[in-house]
Amino acid sequence: MTTLLYIVLGLIVLIAILALLAPKNYDVSRSIEINRPKADVFEYIKYLKKQQEWSPWAKKDPMMNKKFTGVDGEVGAISYWNGNKDVGEGEQEITKIVDGERVEGELRFLKPFKSTSDSYLDVAESGKGKTKVTWGFKGNNKFPMSIMMLFMSMDKAVGKDFEEGLQSLKSILEK
Repeated sequence: MTTLLYIVLGLIVLIAILALLAPKNYDVSRSIEINRPKADVFEYIKYLKKQQEWSPWAKKDPMMNKKFTGVDGEVGAISYWNGNKDVGEGEQEITKIVDGERVEGELRFLKPFKSTSDSYLDVAESGKGKTKVTWGFKGNNKFPMSIMMLFMSMDKAVGKDFEEGLQSLKSILEK
């Protein structure tokens, strides 16, 4: 019985130490240069329905159930999705728009894990008729997910999807 008590106590101490060492937040972003004027790029990216055209997750499940509420391209618009195991279930809400500069949103993942992240799309001039687009998201790692982040990288998990999405966005806008 004493041995079992020491094992349980050791596991509790190990979990506590891992929780202290675990990353408490994440911030993943990628950028790309698009050969189009900033105003044109911003006008395209601010719409949730347009984002579906270049989203890497829309490609992973073209049959996913999608619903849109609110006025697309305005604060309060919501895009809901429910798809296969690669895309899960959740919604994205536009929470702030800095006209011509930035679109901010809240991502609420429902499945496979519940979590909330802040997303953003920034546009900046990067030369005559060129625009730099930065796509990212950030949030907090809550226990016990924070311990899992010791063994996986959010940047590696999502970064390639961001790169793929931005490349699709570039292809669409440069046609």
